[in-house]
Amino acid sequence: MKHALQQLAEQRILILDGAMGTMIQRYQLSEEDFRGDRFAHWQSDLKGNNDLLCITRPEIITEIHLQYLEAGADIIETNTFNAQRVSLADYHMEDLAYELNVAAAQCARKAVEQFEAKHPGSPKFVAGAIGPTNRTASLSPDVNDPGFRAITFDELVIAYKEQVNGLMDGGVDAMLVETIFDTLNAKAALYAIMEIYDERNVQLPIMVSGTITDASGRTLSGQTADAFLISMSHAPLLSIGFNCALGAKQLQPYVEVLSENAPFLVSAYPNAGLPNAMGHYDQSPDEMAQLVKNYLDRGIVNIVGGCCGTTPDHIRAIAEVAKSFSPRSTEQLIAVN
Repeated sequence: MKHALQQLAEQRILILDGAMGTMIQRYQLSEEDFRGDRFAHWQSDLKGNNDLLCITRPEIITEIHLQYLEAGADIIETNTFNAQRVSLADYHMEDLAYELNVAAAQCARKAVEQFEAKHPGSPKFVAGAIGPTNRTASLSPDVNDPGFRAITFDELVIAYKEQVNGLMDGGVDAMLVETIFDTLNAKAALYAIMEIYDERNVQLPIMVSGTITDASGRTLSGQTADAFLISMSHAPLLSIGFNCALGAKQLQPYVEVLSENAPFLVSAYPNAGLPNAMGHYDQSPDEMAQLVKNYLDRGIVNIVGGCCGTTPDHIRAIAEVAKSFSPRSTEQLIAVN
């Protein structure tokens, strides 16, 4: 049987949520907010460890999820971009990885339940966000030793399996491997997901989203949009797409490449334009929605949302525009069960 998420995607364009970090910044949280009582005496600074807020300030994370749902998002992402032991090592919190993912999924699940209680008949979905980690399996961090690798494929798989187990135990509806700058890292994530699915005899939809890092049209590890698609196509994906790094205008050509060739649904969630000199994003909701409208006019997406700098207002504007358009044709798509 088709998953409910795929069934809905065949009917209309699905709306993904916007940036979590942008919204957290609005709360102007202190070091004490991140620590809470439990981590009051932790050995290192914790401010900036946004994923930890799922434990220390879960009400804020749930509130942000609810704002995106009220704005029209069909899919909300868990606050787990760095919630695996590789990235958590920066805070000496490796052993919290599983717990953080359970807590994050529960925050999102709570928001969905609250929304659906107020809006019966409007199903919403939770995607477990799986980030790229802060290490790359394909490139050396040492310019003097190009053969050196800071992490192995097997180490990534172990970290990702722990994360996936936590997300599933917390109640997610799908997995989203996102902001992929190194396809080998993403392959480790997909391998981990499929191993957990086999172990648990469960099959949730899998979404992947890469990131084109600059005007060269390539990922950080050097792949073109075509090469990225080919490298991911062995997996039984629900969707493939791009997010982050670029605004909607700059990202469009690469999304078009996926649309022309992908046997899956195609997603796009660009930034709110390019950052200004201070690193902030100035593109207004209406400006971004008009640029996203170009995607819709050309029929190249099935799922659309926002990344860095986007807010519920951006998602609301995009959702309003998307209502008037049909999704990219799925007639040639492979069956995803």
